[in-house]
Amino acid sequence: MGIGGCIGLFAVGAIMVFATDWHLKGVNVHMVGWILMAAGLLGMITYVNVFRRRRVGRRVDADEVVEERRYYE
Repeated sequence: MGIGGCIGLFAVGAIMVFATDWHLKGVNVHMVGWILMAAGLLGMITYVNVFRRRRVGRRVDADEVVEERRYYE
């Protein structure tokens, strides 16, 4: 799930919690909204952490000289 999906989950959850007054028999709509908001937030935190790790791993200093040697037999 990308960042758009996480934001979408959070938005749908917020709408269900704060902008509705539905009452469904056997379903607590507000609790479902809170769960969706939590899932969206957790997904966003996970996505940002993974993206940060990938970005840090690719960093190369500008002063560092990279030399490649190939040996053929």
